Amino acid sequence: MVFIQVFLLKNISLYNLSTPYLYILFILLLPFETPNVVLFALAFIMGLTIDAFYDSPGLHAAACVILAFVRIIFISITVQKDGFDNEPEPTLSIMGFRWFFTYTLTLTLFHHFFLFSLEAFRFSEIQYTLSRFLLSSIFTIFLILISGLLFFRKKERK
Repeated sequence: MVFIQVFLLKNISLYNLSTPYLYILFILLLPFETPNVVLFALAFIMGLTIDAFYDSPGLHAAACVILAFVRIIFISITVQKDGFDNEPEPTLSIMGFRWFFTYTLTLTLFHHFFLFSLEAFRFSEIQYTLSRFLLSSIFTIFLILISGLLFFRKKERK
């Protein structure tokens, strides 16, 4: 995911308003049973790695840690694990389109809002920041859903 983000998607920008951040898919697709400490560590390391290539001082690391925190809350609220023989995974093919879309939408919006708010951090640029936040979120969600449809085969929920 880092390779795709850094060498392909970093150079894609629509009118300097919309930049896809597909690397968050790594955090989104981690199994439900991933311990919280490991989740936070992986999110932080992923964010620091992206920061190294984007020359941003910890912005992506902070946004990824927020993403991991919101992921834990979202999963604890929405997923009933009692009816499953095995732990389900948060993929489009297993959890269904409606749940996965809501999951992706919520977590992407939190990540992008936090990222772009930290990046600008000025009220004079709030319109530009909100435009980047919304357009980048739409672009990222679109790419996540396309990759979910292309790369994950259909499985039945038990």
